[in-house]
Amino acid sequence: MRRIRYQVASTLDGFIAGPNGEFDWIPPEPDFDFGAHFAQFDTILVGRETYAGMKERGEGAGFPGIATYVCSRSMTSAELAEGVHLTRDAAATARELKSKPGKDIWLFGGGSLFRELLLAGVVDTVELAVMPVLLGHGVPVVPALPRPVALRLTDQKVFPKSGMILMSHEVVTAKA
Repeated sequence: MRRIRYQVASTLDGFIAGPNGEFDWIPPEPDFDFGAHFAQFDTILVGRETYAGMKERGEGAGFPGIATYVCSRSMTSAELAEGVHLTRDAAATARELKSKPGKDIWLFGGGSLFRELLLAGVVDTVELAVMPVLLGHGVPVVPALPRPVALRLTDQKVFPKSGMILMSHEVVTAKA
């Protein structure tokens, strides 16, 4: 079965973006293989705010060869680029996508969508690329949770040139 993998860059103090959505604090990492990274996925799930940022950067159509699903209760299909799918029920869409054959599904963002899908019990892994920077405020990796969620470390890799540490965790408990 396909996995839903929350993969995101984070500051050491737990933010995925600055207070205005900025991510200019992410240092370049020459040894990270982006081609191999993208080859693991054929679908991404994004929230409304993350998608708005993608559109601002000219990435509104998503990534080549990867189906894009925007999870939003307020957007309309007319606001999306051609070929991008809109879903109002993120958990149901995630379950449906997981049941179909294919590559893993990248939960691209943001923190609120991650929280919703984590609590729905559909997120399989949490994979943080922790950057050596402290912001002090911004968009958290996950907004406040109503209960603890147990994770199990499955892999880690240090990238000395940037100081990035990539950590992969399996979700052990998330359902109510």
